[in-house]
Amino acid sequence: MNLNHETERRLRRVAEQFSLEGDIESIRSLGDGFINDTLLVRTAGTAPDYILQRKNKSIFPDVPAMMENIRKVTDHIRRGVVARGGDPMREVMTVVPTRDGRLYFVDEEGEYWAVTIFIADTVAYNRADTPELARKGGEGIGKFQAQLADFTEPLAETIQGFHNIRYRFGQWDAVLAADPAGRKASVAEEIGWVESRRREMLSFWELVEQGVLPTRVTHNDTKINNVLFDARGEVLCAIDLDTVMNSTCLNDFGDAIRTYANTGAEDDADLSQVGLSPEMFRAYTDGFLSQRAAQLEQAEIDYLAFSARYITYEQVLRFLMDYIDGDRYYRVKSADHNLVRTRAQYKLLQSMEEQYNEMCAIVKEVAAKYR
Repeated sequence: MNLNHETERRLRRVAEQFSLEGDIESIRSLGDGFINDTLLVRTAGTAPDYILQRKNKSIFPDVPAMMENIRKVTDHIRRGVVARGGDPMREVMTVVPTRDGRLYFVDEEGEYWAVTIFIADTVAYNRADTPELARKGGEGIGKFQAQLADFTEPLAETIQGFHNIRYRFGQWDAVLAADPAGRKASVAEEIGWVESRRREMLSFWELVEQGVLPTRVTHNDTKINNVLFDARGEVLCAIDLDTVMNSTCLNDFGDAIRTYANTGAEDDADLSQVGLSPEMFRAYTDGFLSQRAAQLEQAEIDYLAFSARYITYEQVLRFLMDYIDGDRYYRVKSADHNLVRTRAQYKLLQSMEEQYNEMCAIVKEVAAKYR
């Protein structure tokens, strides 16, 4: 999308605060992200192009801490890439500092901006529609985690309580007690779905709290368009690292399965279309464990399949909670959109529960191949 003259001029002033090589030729919108505003900055001659982003301070209240997280993990990955003779300009994101050495710039309106080098000649996908591509997506996230397996620096919590079901239940109980939109009585059955699994999900999270499931570096946004591929289809690197934090690595796996292996849409009104595809589950699992099986503890392998149920359950809870709360968090297209999402995710959860023994068998078989 082309920008009007005044907008482009304002964005040029922002971009010029960063240590860019070459003169800026143009700036245009890139992609359709829901959280950050993303722009492509084209430069003259042989200088690299750049990605300019306005970071959403409503979602990420501490952008400086978020950028420091990104710096830490990309520096660590870069050292590993260099040590094995790889290309650090293509195999890891490169954060570009401002002219005074900071990782971000704050404009006159208080908005936060950051810049990374644009990695040219790459391929990205918005959806994994084949098992082959699902496997590659799993390989990409597995590779990212593997590159950070020996990372020991502290990371800030950029989004409070992310995938922490104990924290989510605190929010849930408060919303049920308040019933601000007067919708609670109409969704008694759906509330029952959530409550009937509360103990089971808390028991899983207790394993994280107790250290039975270790805390590692996690990406926390594992959709396939956050993995870049080269022209041959090989994984280059993971991108969009705003949500990098410490948690169980199973969160990344579970959230990926929720999207990769769903035969329907996240908000599918036709529940007959929704379910878990064992073929896509196997493919993603194979790609992920090809990079991670040798590094994971047995407890992590044992709960890998359950993590898909856990994350999908959390999404059922969050969509239903937002519906009861009057649609204050998620963007909705209709008055019942969050309820449609709730029911679609619950159908996926039921499908996972029905096929859980098969999922566990697949994980066991694939893990044995790589361990």
